[in-house]
Amino acid sequence: MVAGATHPLREVARARFRASTEIPADFFEANAARIALACRDLARAFHAGHRLLVLGEGAQWSDAVHVSVEFVHPVIVGKRALPALALQGDGLAQLRAIGEPGDVVLGLATGGSEPVRAAVAAARRMGLQTITLVGQVGSDWPGDHVFAVPSDDPFVVQEVHETLYHVLWELVHVFLDHPAMLK
Repeated sequence: MVAGATHPLREVARARFRASTEIPADFFEANAARIALACRDLARAFHAGHRLLVLGEGAQWSDAVHVSVEFVHPVIVGKRALPALALQGDGLAQLRAIGEPGDVVLGLATGGSEPVRAAVAAARRMGLQTITLVGQVGSDWPGDHVFAVPSDDPFVVQEVHETLYHVLWELVHVFLDHPAMLK
């Protein structure tokens, strides 16, 4: 390698690092107030005795399971378990069988998952609240709270989703610990 020359992999690594730091920082800066409202609405649902139903297709299925476990089995001492369930597959049949008005559906999709989109739309028709975490193709997705990550890189989108659902969990507990904020 010539002195002063940049190895091609170094530039790939720099670009990947920028995408993994700048996109999430910009996303959370732009969506902080909307995220707080989604957390408040989810906390209100739990406070009223409703459940979180989480769905994701393909790679997002593991995230759906992760989210439900976070709520059911809190890792912070003193935080209560909250009713959450990951729905298998596209979740539509299960959603129709067990979803009740007041429950909240959290849909996860890095791309344009039609089954997840259909389930979120059905949830809204059934009177359920919805939170949708999608990639940049998600600006036209149905949902009460739609969070579209401005990237076509599924790894960056998933990184932002992971941080976002951990923020949802934490802020829901903040609201539940301060019931006056639920009004």
